[in-house]
Amino acid sequence: MKVVLVSAVALIDAEGRILLAQRPEGKSMAGLWEFPGGKVEPGETPEAALIRELSEELGIGTWSSCLAPLTFASHSYDDFHLLMPLFACRKWEGIPQPKEGQTLKWVRANALAEYPMPPADVPIVPILRDWL
Repeated sequence: MKVVLVSAVALIDAEGRILLAQRPEGKSMAGLWEFPGGKVEPGETPEAALIRELSEELGIGTWSSCLAPLTFASHSYDDFHLLMPLFACRKWEGIPQPKEGQTLKWVRANALAEYPMPPADVPIVPILRDWL
């Protein structure tokens, strides 16, 4: 089975809320909520991929030094296995804007479970709730 490496982030604002993005219509798992991020391209580190994805998806900038490794997800889907490091980030430049048709929402950690998520993201919710 092919392993796909995806880098994701829990962007945490000054009020302790976490940014979720809802997958837009036309994408696989449309309507589900996820942590921002994306595929790590060949030659990229997970941090570099995340910095690129945050710029492309949300129009914000951050630095590797602001990405703290928090946990990871490892989940088998029907046609691939997802390995997803999750970073925490509290410092970035700009205001997150939906650049790819997604809906954005700031959510308190204790409310994350109320948002339907892809199966790989679900085990991350209690970790974030306990960490924050």
